Amino acid sequence: MKKIIITGVFLLFTFLSKAQELNSPQLSQYLADNPFVLSPTYAGIGDHVKIRVNGLTQWVGIKDAPDTQSLAADMRLGNRSGVGVFLYNDRNGYTKQQGARLSFAHHLTLDRYDDEFLSFGLSYNFNQFRIDIQEFIDSGGDPSVTDDRSTTNHNLDVGLLYRKANFYFSLNVSNILDKDLTGFNVTFEPNRLRNYYLYTGYRYKKSKTSDLEIEPSLLFKMFESDNRSETDFNLKFRFYDFEDYYYLGLSYRVLIEQPGSPNFLTPLFGFKKNNLYFGYSYQIQLNEISNYSTGTHVVTLGVDLFQGISNCRCTY
Repeated sequence: MKKIIITGVFLLFTFLSKAQELNSPQLSQYLADNPFVLSPTYAGIGDHVKIRVNGLTQWVGIKDAPDTQSLAADMRLGNRSGVGVFLYNDRNGYTKQQGARLSFAHHLTLDRYDDEFLSFGLSYNFNQFRIDIQEFIDSGGDPSVTDDRSTTNHNLDVGLLYRKANFYFSLNVSNILDKDLTGFNVTFEPNRLRNYYLYTGYRYKKSKTSDLEIEPSLLFKMFESDNRSETDFNLKFRFYDFEDYYYLGLSYRVLIEQPGSPNFLTPLFGFKKNNLYFGYSYQIQLNEISNYSTGTHVVTLGVDLFQGISNCRCTY
């Protein structure tokens, strides 16, 4: 019976990993003033080198639950371009994946007086996905299952970002190439891993001298592999002290296929002091998994370096 249970858990994590493969988990880290993790179009928006380190501990209270670390860094190249890199390491039960995303963005100024800009982004993705057979055997699994299973994947992301004054709207398509299914069970393994992101919002200030900024935003995601879709409704309040600030916010995630059934509620807070950044959020499960898990921690640490490397208006 023990072997049957362990085998069932092993297969469950393998199944769950398909939806996550070729991607790092997208929780609330993009709300930690780090939208570059969503789209390459944000590479180089800022007059500095921007570095963010994220740590995610999912499903607290469940053994071998997903655990992820990532690093995002981007910078300006001249007045019209930007580059960035995103690295991640993800562990989910008996599965592991490491990946990298190299991004390039080009920024056009449509109207410098009205602060109207259009950006295009492209990313190359590298991902290695592996099933750790040894840990499976050590936990009492079938000893006849030998040798780690692994696969390496290459793919591309494309994106577009429009900004006018305090309004922004972006579209991103990740993993646009079909997956090579050579060596896989084609009955169950999806070959279309494209994900579609729509991210939009507005940063409102009562006046230019106001210390309070209110930012409602929305993120819609659709996954072609299994036709799932979900939406984050976000609200942030920033309180400024010259160039420093701290923020409070709330994110509410719903599954489109289950209207009226929320998935997550995420309170978040953080601050930027001098060139240092800290952000924290806690995803509260509102679905069946709440009977087994107390939630998910997301921590972001960051630093902004070499401010003033570009004086283009579109960096703001």
